[in-house]
Parts: sequence; structure tokens; C-alpha cells
Amino acid sequence: MKGTSYLLECCVDSVESAVLSAQAGADRLELCADLLIGGTTPSLALFEKIREKTNIRIHVLLRPRFGDFLYSDDEFEILLREATLFRQAGADGLVIGCLKRDGSLDYEKMAALMAAAGPLSVTLHRAFDMCADPFSALETARALGISTVLTSGRKASALAGSANLKQFVEYAKGLTIMAGAGINAAAVQRLIEDGTGLTAFHMSGKQTVSSAMQYKKPDVNMGLPGISEYERWVTDPKQILAVQTVLTQAALKTP
Repeated sequence: MKGTSYLLECCVDSVESAVLSAQAGADRLELCADLLIGGTTPSLALFEKIREKTNIRIHVLLRPRFGDFLYSDDEFEILLREATLFRQAGADGLVIGCLKRDGSLDYEKMAALMAAAGPLSVTLHRAFDMCADPFSALETARALGISTVLTSGRKASALAGSANLKQFVEYAKGLTIMAGAGINAAAVQRLIEDGTGLTAFHMSGKQTVSSAMQYKKPDVNMGLPGISEYERWVTDPKQILAVQTVLTQAALKTP
């Protein structure tokens, strides 16, 4: 008896995290840089190295900078070029999102990115959660041919946005709604039990790893204030495996 088919996407910004996620049972990766600030476009070299070391599907985040999703002409030209480069390099999908000043999806910019993506699968990232009207954004995403919408239910976490996520799934009409933000085994279990209808989940499963440096100079900061230069985030394979276990058990319970 075949149950519901679930998908687990893991967000990674390093070769180490990508390999660990794949080994722990992730179905695909969202590859980015700078996960600490919500993710930006990764380097082509990072993509190539992860493609060399894993057989997992890779969807590449295209985001030229930290901050909002209202992009200048120069920033948009960069996005278009990156879409072409990653498609040519063999990415399995792209993750995009552009907004207008009024909080609506920028149809023209998104359509141009879709054209650059060609046959690749495309996800609308959490720019969706910053839209003025989520249902209008879902209609626009459908018209553009986007396959997946990543969302926390427009709340700080997917659990907090559970009611909205259920509405989005019911309204999606062919779009896959993928829950992200605060996703772990307990959250996935709760979201499934609450009858949201979700079948796709997005997580980083990160853990803090200390630097191997012996000499440390703690009074100099290279980046964000309050963030140690001698710690970094790496995927915890136990968290990925725990979520996949929940999904496997849930699939076996459904007809």
C-alpha cells in the first residue's frame, strides 16, 4: 500500500552540510551562501563542488543581498545572469522572489527569471511571506508556472503559521506549499497531526560548531556584532534523520 509522498528539503551553505544532509536522507538541497543572514546566492564553485560530492537534487537560491526583495536594475541583471549560469551548470531548480514597492509579486521580473530558468523547477521563496496579499501572490505564482511556494504561514515559525498553511494548501490548486522556519521532528509531527495537508518541508537542522583554531583573537569582529568568529553553523544529521523518520511513519499510515 502506497502512502502519501513527502519531501524534505535541507537548506545548506557549505559542502560539509550538503554531504551530511544527503547522507541523513534529505530529498533535495536548497543551496545558498550566508545562511546566518537568511541566505544569499552561493558561488558557482560551491555548487560545482557539492554536485561533485553528492547525487542529491540541488535547488539554488538566487538572492543578491541581505534585506528586502525590491531589487534595483543592476541587482536584477545579476539575478538574471545567475539564473542562466546555474541552469547551464546543471542545477535542478532555482529559488527566487521579487517584490514591488506595494508588496505585490513583481510579475515582470519573475517572468524574466522563469524564462532564464527554462525547464528547471522553480520555488518562490519566503518573499511570499512578505507579500501584502498572499492569495493574490499564489495566483501570480500559479500564472508564472512556479511549482513550489516556501512559507512559514506568514508567521515567525511554521507552527505559529499552521492555520494559514492549511489555508494555503487548500487554495494552492497545483502548487506545492512547502513549510519552512522552525522545522524539526516535533514541528513536522504536529503539522501533520493538525491536518494541514502539508507534504513538503524545509529545514536547516543547524548546530553550532566551534572553530578548530588554536590561536583566537576575540576582540576583533569581522562581521555581525555579537557573532563569534570562532563558531559556525553546520547541518546536524540527527535532526534530518529524525524528520525523515517522522515522514516515513506518516507515509505508512496513509492510504
